[in-house]
Amino acid sequence: MKAELLVRGGMLAMAVAGLLAAGAYAQDATPQQQDVQSDKKDIRQDKKDLAKDRADRNADQRDINKDKRELTKDRADRNADQRDINQDKTDLAKDRADRNADQRDINRDKNQLARDDAKYGANGAEAKADRKDLRTDRADRNADQRDINKDKVDLAKDRTDRNADQRDINADKKDLAKDRADRNKDQKDINKDKRDLHKDRKDLRKDRRGRK
Repeated sequence: MKAELLVRGGMLAMAVAGLLAAGAYAQDATPQQQDVQSDKKDIRQDKKDLAKDRADRNADQRDINKDKRELTKDRADRNADQRDINQDKTDLAKDRADRNADQRDINRDKNQLARDDAKYGANGAEAKADRKDLRTDRADRNADQRDINKDKVDLAKDRTDRNADQRDINADKKDLAKDRADRNKDQKDINKDKRDLHKDRKDLRKDRRGRK
């Protein structure tokens, strides 16, 4: 009887010891599991941050590519306008030279007409020919003046276009610089996210092995 009681007492003691050991194990395992869960949460957040920063970086790169295309186009427009300006200046110089030559012809025709009027009379053949030359030279002079006026309008318009294109170029450069700065910042964030992800994965492996 006593032996039976001793056996039962021993089994009860073993059961209590087992429960105590299990409880101690549970208490030890809970913080470890919490660390593991926390590490997994950090990793999930790192992946989200990494995905977002990559999306931002890619969007910034698209903006940079667009800025470059616009800058190239605006430079081409500006250069074309400058060529138009140069051509307008050439035309203007030529038309002024023609107008001045016509004015000299007019002055010469007037002097010749006055001499022929005095020498042959106002109705003489020479005077009539002088008047015809004078009308022709005046018509030429007036046509050249109209060309000059048109050249001035074209020159003013092309200068306005050239200046507008230069402002666009300056704005494109600012946008490009800003987008490059944003892209570079996003790349730095990506690099940081990668480091954080690597560190959190390393922490997870340590916590799973039960080492702090």
